[in-house]
Amino acid sequence: MAAFDRVKVLVLGDSGVGKSSLVHLLCQNQVLGNPSWTVGCSVDVRIHDYKEGTPEEKTYYIELWDVGGSVGSATSVKSTRAVFYNLLNGIILVHDLTNKKSSQNLYRWSLEALNRDVTPTGVLVTNGDYDREQFADNQIPLLVIGTKLDQIPETKRNEVLNRTAFLAEDFNAEEINLDCTNPRYLAAGSSNAVKLSRFFDKVIEKRYFLRDGNQV
Repeated sequence: MAAFDRVKVLVLGDSGVGKSSLVHLLCQNQVLGNPSWTVGCSVDVRIHDYKEGTPEEKTYYIELWDVGGSVGSATSVKSTRAVFYNLLNGIILVHDLTNKKSSQNLYRWSLEALNRDVTPTGVLVTNGDYDREQFADNQIPLLVIGTKLDQIPETKRNEVLNRTAFLAEDFNAEEINLDCTNPRYLAAGSSNAVKLSRFFDKVIEKRYFLRDGNQV
């Protein structure tokens, strides 16, 4: 097998939001039959064609690091998790569309991974606002993915998606909402697949071409 260049993408979010199911779908293009809690960190690999269909096309390995645990974990657990955050090239922030708290906690997950604050406090205030300056100089590409779209009644869907749309704006990231038990949400040529490919291209560019991120 060819020795492809690779990038490291963290998959972060609260326990139970569907990170393992998402990673399995992204890497195997299959639904994960019996998802279980991730202990520590699980790594899977997706093969991605950078700038597919252009003269610059090149194949890369995308390492997806599914980090387990809770954002409210004890300091000792957070310190253990910190080892997974070394030399990261991109972050996928995952939240459960049916769980508002999991959406709010993405701010703390991102701050923890970016080492802005070892024990983030005061990030959120009562109305859900936060200090945008904490992310102003971030050079790591981010992607926000909302899961369990199928569990939202059609009559409530617009309301929920309007509520979560601010996340992508806050993180200067694109947004994908899907059901991890249905591969059609990431079908080739779909808007979600295009967004995903664009994100991976950006991660690769930051790592191998622009060289202005925190990695080497």
